[in-house]
Amino acid sequence: MTPMEFEFLRNFLKTRSGLVLSNDKQYLVESRLLPIARNSKLETLSAVIQTLQRGGNRALETEVVEAMTTNESFFFRDKTPFEHFTDTMLPALLESRASRKQLKIWCAAASTGQEPYSLAICLKEAAAKMPGWRTRILGTDLSQEVLEKAKTGLYSQFEVQRGLPIQMLLKYFEQKGDIWQLNAGMRAMVEWKQLNLLENFSHLGEFDIVFCRNVLIYFDQETKSEVLARIAKALPDDGYLVLGAAETVVGLTEAFKPVAGKRGLFQKKQVAQSAVGGARPKLAAGTGFGLHR
Repeated sequence: MTPMEFEFLRNFLKTRSGLVLSNDKQYLVESRLLPIARNSKLETLSAVIQTLQRGGNRALETEVVEAMTTNESFFFRDKTPFEHFTDTMLPALLESRASRKQLKIWCAAASTGQEPYSLAICLKEAAAKMPGWRTRILGTDLSQEVLEKAKTGLYSQFEVQRGLPIQMLLKYFEQKGDIWQLNAGMRAMVEWKQLNLLENFSHLGEFDIVFCRNVLIYFDQETKSEVLARIAKALPDDGYLVLGAAETVVGLTEAFKPVAGKRGLFQKKQVAQSAVGGARPKLAAGTGFGLHR
């Protein structure tokens, strides 16, 4: 692959997915795209890039983008965000939403489904505290392929052993040979949509919580700021944003401030300030996708 071809591919991926490839990632491109070249009978990476340059091959364009975006996920990944969900976010929202008893959560990089399903398990475990509540989790991802896997709720022995406590595996999954499947009731708690975060997502409506973990690290500063600004519009004043352990809003947006003592957890700036002064955030009515009882 020539330097000009690599530069074209870098621009192509940034435009289509926001992914920013550094100059030392050529090896990664080759390892992930060579199988596509062989399967497409294009033989070489140069032939793949020339086809992309000509345009019109949407299937190849999608395949290249999906191959280059990272889809690693596992249940209760990093543990801390789910502790924040159970111990901080859920109690606060159960109180502030008590009059309408509705809760909406968006996982903006759902991958193969472990994150939204982990949240569904948390909600089921808290069901005794939520009689009559309607909850819905939306999982979105750039890749339709990983979303199709997520919908099935099927996971290998290796996948369920990564982060999922054995008691929850036995409680919420059914074993089918070497494969485990999340039960139908749990799968029904999550709605799936293909979505590119670079595009307008205002049609999704408003959410009480947005998980956008381990996505911004692949974007440049301008793209990070733009995505965060649009996420802020999708949250009410007392809603929560959850980022990955290596991600921050510092230097990117003035809309959010960290929740004190809660790594990776953020709220709107005005809420963080009012909380310091002892004021309680106002209840904001939500809109958006359908709710599951």
